[in-house]
Amino acid sequence: MALTDKDITPGFAAEVVAQPGGEHLNRCFNCGACSGICPVSQAIPEFDPRKMIHMVRMGLKERLLASDLLWFCSKCRSCVFVCPQDVRFADIMGALRELAMAGGYITDQDLLDKGKAAWVERDLCVACLTCVRVCPWRIPKIDDQGVAVIDPRACRGCGICPAECPAKAIKQNESEDERSIAACGGGH
Repeated sequence: MALTDKDITPGFAAEVVAQPGGEHLNRCFNCGACSGICPVSQAIPEFDPRKMIHMVRMGLKERLLASDLLWFCSKCRSCVFVCPQDVRFADIMGALRELAMAGGYITDQDLLDKGKAAWVERDLCVACLTCVRVCPWRIPKIDDQGVAVIDPRACRGCGICPAECPAKAIKQNESEDERSIAACGGGH
């Protein structure tokens, strides 16, 4: 598929660099260490950190921010430990996700629908605090009505709180990347 001028947004890389988490983008010299270590790219070949950084540099803003690829990153940070330039790809993914949210490429409801965030069925929540205790990122909170709430933009979609909720009040849809991994035999 050939690119045209309308596919390219000049200054997109500068936009990413200006975001918290994107400041190390220009350190990357495309060695591919991040792609080699990435567990997601092993299961989903379309997810390639080196190619995604190249897309940023090429100015492929619309294509990248509208892509589900942004939401496949598990933020495991394996890439951070092998990068010789301290590029912090996981942080760049966070910056791209923020740009996608701010630009209206994805909504909170999209995150829930895609299985990238969990939510609480308020009428089932018994405020036992299990979700608050088990979340390594401290995302679930108890609101002023004594019910757990989860911010979809902050949720990592790891699946811990839905699995641990004794009242089964926390729900999360199966994500497309989970379906992709299962389809290629990696889900067993």
